[in-house]
Amino acid sequence: MEIIVKKELKAKLYSLLTNRMVYHILFWLVILVFLTIVEGSNKGFLFTLGNELINVFFYGLIVYFNLFYLIPNYLTTNRFLTYCGLLILATLIITPLKSIVFYFKMPEVRAELVEYQYLHFLFTFLIAGASTIIKIVTDWVKHTRERQELQTRTMQSELRFLKSQINPHFLFNTLNNLYALTLKKSDKAPEIVIKLSEMMRYMLYECNEKRVLLSKEVNYIRNYLDLESLRQGKNVAINFEVIGHVSNQKIAPLMFIPFLENSFKHGLNNQISQGFVNITLTASQKEVQFVIENSKSETIPIQDHRRSGGIGLVNIHRRLNLLYPERYDLKINDNPNTYAVSLRLELD
Repeated sequence: MEIIVKKELKAKLYSLLTNRMVYHILFWLVILVFLTIVEGSNKGFLFTLGNELINVFFYGLIVYFNLFYLIPNYLTTNRFLTYCGLLILATLIITPLKSIVFYFKMPEVRAELVEYQYLHFLFTFLIAGASTIIKIVTDWVKHTRERQELQTRTMQSELRFLKSQINPHFLFNTLNNLYALTLKKSDKAPEIVIKLSEMMRYMLYECNEKRVLLSKEVNYIRNYLDLESLRQGKNVAINFEVIGHVSNQKIAPLMFIPFLENSFKHGLNNQISQGFVNITLTASQKEVQFVIENSKSETIPIQDHRRSGGIGLVNIHRRLNLLYPERYDLKINDNPNTYAVSLRLELD
């Protein structure tokens, strides 16, 4: 109960301090105290405080007239010369009004007020100009932050969409593999169920993270290849080699799977009696390189040829641009009898 009360108090305090009106009041209080301390007076603190209250009032008058009327109606509508003219005019009106108040409040300084009127005008104009600069800077920061947040939300939404296209595809493909094995009444069925369970757990739970351990991605690839090896039988030679030390490196999930899927679904077709899939994953702390090469027929059916560069590779390009902008190198070599892909990623 005490923890809940503390959280509520912190939330209320944060809401209060970030409230625009409270923020402005605190700002002017700080200015008032600062001016009172700097000015000083042999007539006492209260007398000086009263003088600076008058100054702060008129400064606030020109500042808020500028912020709430001149900037929205003239500066933001690209009427710069009109804005400058009206700001000067407002300063010419407000500065004498402030001087009149001091003229009657402090008779002993009347001569100085008249003599140095131009300095009072200049200082008031500088304060108004400073409020314009602060407004421009704060608006720029606000718009930059909003644009970044929008880009982040857009990226997250697009990544969820891309992964939603990937996961069901692999799931159905794996289930088809399992179905083919059960039809043959293979003794490997229990092992396949375990591997399928691990793959589904990885896809459904761990792949929701932006980054996953490279070791888990490698384990997923091994399970995938084991399933394909059992399904393909002796017609396909599958080789997977890991070079380097795979430990705590992290990458985006399912980055390599579309290439695997394409190599088996489109590269190895019924026209090949003896095919191969060779995969090499080279890992270091700073980067990882994935190379896959598979055999293919010289005459790929039109439908398969179209799909081999279809939604899987389109998605992988989109994900690479979103997750590894300017930090990846993708090369594809489509030869008459082989199809090879090399992907290098610079790790976070």
